[in-house]
Amino acid sequence: MKIATWNVNSIRVRLEAVLNWMNQAQPDVLCLQEIKVTDELFPIDSFVTSGYQVAVSGQKTYNGVAIISKYAMNEVETGFPDYDAEGQKRFIAATIGGVRVVNVYIPNGSAPDSPKFVYKLEFIRQLHSYLKQHHEAKEPLILTGDFNVAPEPRDVYDVDEMEGEIGFHPKERAALAELMGWGFEDIFRRHLEESGLYSWWDYRAGAFRRDMGLRIDHIWATMPLADLSLESGMDKEQRSLPKPSDHIPVWAIFDAERIAKKHKA
Repeated sequence: MKIATWNVNSIRVRLEAVLNWMNQAQPDVLCLQEIKVTDELFPIDSFVTSGYQVAVSGQKTYNGVAIISKYAMNEVETGFPDYDAEGQKRFIAATIGGVRVVNVYIPNGSAPDSPKFVYKLEFIRQLHSYLKQHHEAKEPLILTGDFNVAPEPRDVYDVDEMEGEIGFHPKERAALAELMGWGFEDIFRRHLEESGLYSWWDYRAGAFRRDMGLRIDHIWATMPLADLSLESGMDKEQRSLPKPSDHIPVWAIFDAERIAKKHKA
């Protein structure tokens, strides 16, 4: 089972690129962030004709998340049960082949002295609370999406420059570490340990050309699934295409046969 996450920064602008990548990469499940359209304007038919099902939680102009799956999706949630996230569409979850897939778009935070930074930390806290209240770490569960936090020094292009800045602030890294402590493993880091592997580059200042990036898009799994992961990676070439998103797809492959056996058991 190949699961991918991609902040597309507008599905309408990036639809052709997404469809082309899906045709090439053949993900079983693709989680999107920043779709920037309402549910009724999401191009569902473009994915259905390729054999996928779609679940959407969108809003006009900003935010919005979606899950696109080759397999049936059950128990779809579009938002936290106990937290409205200030009306912003940043959370969607579904059960796919016995695996609970939670797709989130964690707020950027704007600046450490901004109310938006407080909101970012609260969102992470509420996500942690949701997991503690509604799930157990022994379940097969994937948490994925644009977390807007680089967890470790090897995940940023320049530690000294980024220290204390949005995306690498100690408070948000601590909040993310606490969230991981609920029972997750970073699947990308399970398979790839080297530094200099990024999933986002700013559009400004020639950041991509200069490789000034951050690894802020993640696929985490609980231990029952982490032990079944086979491979993980990113598709950096997507950032070089015309009109690219500032993020690239991140993916992980799990042993589908063993997942199916565990699900039946």
